[in-house]
Amino acid sequence: MPPERIESPFAALKRESRSGIGLLVLFSFCINILVLTSPIYMMQTYDRVLASGHQETLLFMTLIAGVAVLVMGLLEAVRSRILGRLGDWLEQKLAPDLIAASMRGALQGLAPNAQALRDLATVRGFIGGNGVNAGLDSPWTPIFITVIWLMHPMLGTIALAAAVVLLVTALIGEALARAPMQSAQKLAISNTHKADSALRNAEVFQAMGMLPGFLATWMRQCHRAIGLQREAGDRHAALTGFSKFFRLFVQILILGAGAYLVLRHELTPGGMIAASILLGRALAPVDQAIGAWKAFIAARDAWGRLSRLLTGLPPLPAVMPLPAPKGAVACEQVVVQMAGRDQPTLAGVSFSLAPGEVLGILGPSAAGKSTLCRLLTGTWKPSRGHVRLDGADIFRWPAEQLGPFIGYLPQDVELFSGSIMENIARLAPEPDPQAVVDAAVTAGVHEIILRLPSGYETQIGEGGSVLSGGQRQRIGLARALYRRPRLIVLDEPSANLDTEGEAALNRAIVAAKGWGATVILVAHAPRILAPADKLLVLQDGQVRLFGPRDEVLAKLAGAPPAAGPPRPRVVVQHSLHPAVAGLGHPLGAATSGAPG
Repeated sequence: MPPERIESPFAALKRESRSGIGLLVLFSFCINILVLTSPIYMMQTYDRVLASGHQETLLFMTLIAGVAVLVMGLLEAVRSRILGRLGDWLEQKLAPDLIAASMRGALQGLAPNAQALRDLATVRGFIGGNGVNAGLDSPWTPIFITVIWLMHPMLGTIALAAAVVLLVTALIGEALARAPMQSAQKLAISNTHKADSALRNAEVFQAMGMLPGFLATWMRQCHRAIGLQREAGDRHAALTGFSKFFRLFVQILILGAGAYLVLRHELTPGGMIAASILLGRALAPVDQAIGAWKAFIAARDAWGRLSRLLTGLPPLPAVMPLPAPKGAVACEQVVVQMAGRDQPTLAGVSFSLAPGEVLGILGPSAAGKSTLCRLLTGTWKPSRGHVRLDGADIFRWPAEQLGPFIGYLPQDVELFSGSIMENIARLAPEPDPQAVVDAAVTAGVHEIILRLPSGYETQIGEGGSVLSGGQRQRIGLARALYRRPRLIVLDEPSANLDTEGEAALNRAIVAAKGWGATVILVAHAPRILAPADKLLVLQDGQVRLFGPRDEVLAKLAGAPPAAGPPRPRVVVQHSLHPAVAGLGHPLGAATSGAPG
């Protein structure tokens, strides 16, 4: 039986929101029924009470009308609270899916940003405003116009014509404001992304004096966005001004027409006042919609972006949980073809590792080393071929299930705002303190953490800003070692490390090998290759050499492999292979490596 697809977030949202929407419709029905209180009261007062002079009737009618209006006000308040709660519920339901979808999109080449959450806030703000109330009340506009028509066809004609004019005005205004509003939103989103990027690279901007040039470009785009927003705002202001004028004019017109009909004895004075009140209520949703038109356009465009984000990615299949992996890794003819590039980043990469083996990956810059690391952790999916963990395609493992068994130290270490414990524990809601300490001890960073002001509870700031580069690197290594994963991938783990840090890194790799983990490390410094069992040399996305470490080094050096311990001093000239320039030093004693 094939596995069922996970339900779409929008399908679940539609299904779970039915009760709330039904309650809103019910309250709107009651509110609009009670709206008739005022015109009925006016008709009875003018046409019966004043004619009969019964004060008791007036008192009784006033009490009833007062209670009805009070109930209507309470229902309005409750409806507004329901809309507010609906917005809160929408955010709670969609925010996790949007973050997950944004991350999936970033892994598939989309720009990584938090625009989806800003769009969700826009939609939530619109739900809590007057725009939704206008939509809920708008079905009653034709009902109120019909009631006015029944009072007298002339008044009904005026009400119908007024509603049509306001509706056409709103549609014309939307058509005129749509293009500049959408263009302004796109420019504003682009400007926000650029500002976020600049703030993340504040040190680079300061060091190289890039801020003036950035601000000049940024302000030009900002002025364009402001100009478009001003254009849309001017059109909306003209539309709003016309609608207010027209509503007041129609109110005067229908009173005048009603007075004319009263003089002709075709309408009572109460009917004249009631028609004016009903017309105001009939046109109120249209007027509210015009007032909330900018917010509606922004929310509609934001909802469209959210829909494209959530529905544009392929749905995640529900897969059967697999047993805990042991760490056997295999790449089978893996090809990675990036969009916009003629040559594949990786071409036909194949190798296998047994649990507990350590693989060192060498190669010049742009050889595909970091791409291979992303494939091995299940972050990227190959264009062709398979990456297998214990015989199963690694992309068939649910990330939540596989994650605890993977340790990953990327080339650029990113720490999160919070404590050191939270970062090492991978932001787990209930971290294991002993496992955190064990990981820190294995990474050789335990003593460093204890010397910080609050130890493991030290707040490291956004991106670990209060830490040095070496401290961030070693805490990132501890995070990769948390709870002793079975597959550990280290992309240039010696970056920012001094000699003591590299020695600690080597000890950590040996310790991971000791508990049976498969370790894969990208190395530029040959001294961290001492624990490696095998080496893989990448060049132009292809495997040039793969095998036992000493055999690979001997082939690169043009010498026969060592017969056994002690391991020989291997001398490799820079001209032999750019991937291992600098490996001429004895392993563990070299002081420099090749760029790449």
